[in-house]
Amino acid sequence: MPKRDPKQTKLNIISAQHLSRVPWLIHGFSTRAGGFSRVYGKNTLNLGFTKDDSKAAVERNRTTFLRELGAQGEPNNKSKPWPLVTLRQVHSDIIRFVDSPAESPLAGDGLITATPGLLLGIQTADCLPIILVDSRQHAVGVFHAGWRGTVKRIVEKGVGEMHRCFGSRARDLKAAIGPGIHGCCYEVGEEVRSQFESQFAYAAKLFREVEESDPVREKYPMLFLTARAPGHSELPKKIFLDLVEANRQQLLAVGVPAKSIEASPLCTTCRTDLLFSYRAEKGRTGRMMGVVGIRG
Repeated sequence: MPKRDPKQTKLNIISAQHLSRVPWLIHGFSTRAGGFSRVYGKNTLNLGFTKDDSKAAVERNRTTFLRELGAQGEPNNKSKPWPLVTLRQVHSDIIRFVDSPAESPLAGDGLITATPGLLLGIQTADCLPIILVDSRQHAVGVFHAGWRGTVKRIVEKGVGEMHRCFGSRARDLKAAIGPGIHGCCYEVGEEVRSQFESQFAYAAKLFREVEESDPVREKYPMLFLTARAPGHSELPKKIFLDLVEANRQQLLAVGVPAKSIEASPLCTTCRTDLLFSYRAEKGRTGRMMGVVGIRG
């Protein structure tokens, strides 16, 4: 089992201000700092069982993370961490209701519960982790929203599932959107924009276009003259998606108050010093986790 480096960095867990005021709630978004993994940098907190990292390191990371959150303690064992329920994530709109640890791995991209003493976790490395909390019914949910899950309306459906299972009302929900890739860095193809345009009337405001720069073209414009007006061929445009705004719009559309939605300003691709990013690190990276649970 990996040993703690005496100079090991302390865990840096991000929390949402409005959720931190809910006394019965445990929640947090992990970062890469302070763990036992070595393959993605020294002392990193990889919480996913990736092919590069050792199982022992990840299990130690998870135990340390849960204890740091305060998700531990049972009547017969005060130091034992709470059961952590995770999913085999498949970029879907599948949401699982759980009231006990699953005996076999569940597939899907959302988890909801009203059972105290369980911690629900979603793994990310660019996609958004989104937590929903019903402060009246004492129910919670956590969702994995990449572009595929977002276009399938996973967080919107999450609000619906919490209403169906717990009687949650959208106006009573608080939402926290954790760190993920932001519109500054999330370049997508035209096919992604087309899918959003087919689903959302407000799709246009989720995208921005940037004309690609070409130093050769700028220095020798005559080489690129064409017969088309105004006389130059057009440069291709890069398309960027604002995934945070896309999910915020879904929450607003189903009645979650704007004041109850909090989004992290941290972009995973910009901040690889603090966060894991699948894109920025070209696929060889760890996994963070967004988690939520109910105190007994």
